[in-house]
Amino acid sequence: MRVRFSLPAPKNMKKLSQSKSKLDRKHQIYSNKLDAGEITADHFGEMIKYFEDDMNIRRVKEQQTQFQENNLEYDLRSTDWILEKVRANQAYAQNIYAALCNNDFYKQNMEDTAENILKILQEGKKKWSCSWRYAGGIVADMRQEGDYIDWYCSGIRNTDYDTDINAEWDGRNYVAESVVTDEVRNDLMKLGWVVDTSDNE
Repeated sequence: MRVRFSLPAPKNMKKLSQSKSKLDRKHQIYSNKLDAGEITADHFGEMIKYFEDDMNIRRVKEQQTQFQENNLEYDLRSTDWILEKVRANQAYAQNIYAALCNNDFYKQNMEDTAENILKILQEGKKKWSCSWRYAGGIVADMRQEGDYIDWYCSGIRNTDYDTDINAEWDGRNYVAESVVTDEVRNDLMKLGWVVDTSDNE
C-alpha cells in the first residue's frame, strides 16, 4: 500500500500545480513488468518505493522558500491564468514545453523597459534553464496529468502515423523544441521572464 504525505507550504508560497498520475503511471509500468515475469515482486516493491521517495523528496524541496526565487518553474506552476491556458489548450501546452527546451531565461522586474533587457542579460543575471525531460514534467504538472514522456520530443515526433496519442494532437500548432512562439514569449514576459536571445545577435 502506497503512503502519500505532504507538508504544509510556507505562508508566502502559492500552491504548486502537480500531476496527479505520475506515480500511477510508474505503478502500471512496473505492474506490467511483474505480470510478464520480467521482474520479481521484491524488485517491484523497491522500484515503487524509489519513485515514491523521489517524489516526496521533490515535494519537500518545492516547499522551501528558496525554490521560489528566480525559478521559472515555480512561477509557471503557481500562476492561475497560465495554468488555465495550459489545461485548456493542448497545443499551447506543447508550445510552453518547446519554449523551455534549449533556452535560457532571466527574471526581470516588471518595470524594466525593453531597452534595459539587453543590459540585464549582459550583466550576467542568474539564468534559468532545464532539460527536455524536465520541461515535459513541468507541463505535466501544470496540466495535472501524465508525466514528462507525454511531451518529451513532441516537437520532433512524427505525427503522420495513426495512434491514439496522435489522434488527440493538433500537430499544426506544435512547434519544435527551442521555438518560442510570440504568444508564449508575451506570456512569459507577463510573468516577469525574458528569453535570452544574446546568442542569436
